[in-house]
Amino acid sequence: MLYSSAQEWRDAAHRKVLVFGMSGLGKTHLSGLLRGSGNWFHYSIDYRIGTRYLGETIADNAKAEAMKVPFLRDLLLSDSIYIGSNITFKNLSPVATWLGKPGDPDKGGLPMAEYAKRQELFKQAEISALLDTGYFSTRAQNLYGYDHFICDTGGSICEWVNPGDPQDPLLNALSEECLLVWIKGDDAHTQELIRRFDKAPKPMAYQPEFLARIWQEYLNENKCSEDDVDPNAFIRWTYAKALTHRQPRYAAMANWGVTITPDQIGTLRSEDDFVDLISTTLPDAG
Repeated sequence: MLYSSAQEWRDAAHRKVLVFGMSGLGKTHLSGLLRGSGNWFHYSIDYRIGTRYLGETIADNAKAEAMKVPFLRDLLLSDSIYIGSNITFKNLSPVATWLGKPGDPDKGGLPMAEYAKRQELFKQAEISALLDTGYFSTRAQNLYGYDHFICDTGGSICEWVNPGDPQDPLLNALSEECLLVWIKGDDAHTQELIRRFDKAPKPMAYQPEFLARIWQEYLNENKCSEDDVDPNAFIRWTYAKALTHRQPRYAAMANWGVTITPDQIGTLRSEDDFVDLISTTLPDAG
């Protein structure tokens, strides 16, 4: 680990952490708290994906939809209007909308082949954004003068690594730059995430093998064809299974760093509180 003891963490002139876990457990809230202190640079993986690696693709998708409307088509072709995405740390809807959901096109679904293609593009974009962590850590310090750095990752980070492999290239690169911090939810948190997702289902990125298996299971269980699938019904059905699939992967990733909980994050009021919290997860010097 980047910090071998609580004292080394406390004494560090430049503290660097990467937080991971399911979306909705407090990663972005924590990042915002630290950014608000004025001493921490907030590097958002999802924001980097949407602005750097998929920005043009997302904008082109919106333009393709606009080209189907004669009024907008004429304005676009005459360069009278401009279409782009307005991605912020708190609004990543353009990324989710582009990623989409598979199923019935009359209900806004994508053909599975197109959905799988977008999933692969997202995977490559997320890996690239994660590998940019070191660059942004150095940039934050040298260019902007930030003492500390937090990398706020997407929930799908666990899909692209093999935590049981000590030579895993992505985890090695990340652990050399930051202290990896798992935000671990309990059963109550999981049920709340499922409730929230059921109320407002949103697109997610999945490991290709998991997606292929779960898609076939859904078709078989519901005795339906691809075009009969209700997109929202499918991702609702998949979400709880995805949580179960991801939990052991997060737990294995935790061996590369330390673990905190959403409840502990909820008690934080300042940068010093966070420093104290991480100190409790690291061994005493000795």
